[in-house]
Amino acid sequence: MSRLTHLDESGAAHMVDVGDKAVTKREAVATGRIAMSPEAASAIANGLVKKGDVLAVARVAGIMAAKKTAELIPLCHPLPLTRVAIDLVPDETGVTATATAATDGKTGVEMEALTAVSTALLTVYDMAKAIDKTMILQDIRLVSKTGGKSGDWTA
Repeated sequence: MSRLTHLDESGAAHMVDVGDKAVTKREAVATGRIAMSPEAASAIANGLVKKGDVLAVARVAGIMAAKKTAELIPLCHPLPLTRVAIDLVPDETGVTATATAATDGKTGVEMEALTAVSTALLTVYDMAKAIDKTMILQDIRLVSKTGGKSGDWTA
């Protein structure tokens, strides 16, 4: 088993030193879904939610969250993001979110993509909870990453 890089020799958590790593182009894609009642899904898809355009607000929230990841996840490095894109696809029973984060840096953007998806979906929940409080966030996961020492990976 490989050693966890966020633990030092004594087992204490620490921020990984990436100072000697090469700058490379890196990208990560994450996805997730929020399941809901057909009534809530229809209201979102048709722009009938009283709080406003759910998908537009969720998209902006996801982008903002990606930029704040290092402030939310204790051992993440602050990264100069070159791109964050959020794709939100409504259907009859929910919304699927896909986030792509990119940087030219010394560490990956997996956490930024995952944070973007999570926050976009939480925003959908917040904006539509008056219609359906039973919505379920599900299947949030990394689907691919490129760049860096460990190379490319796809789920």
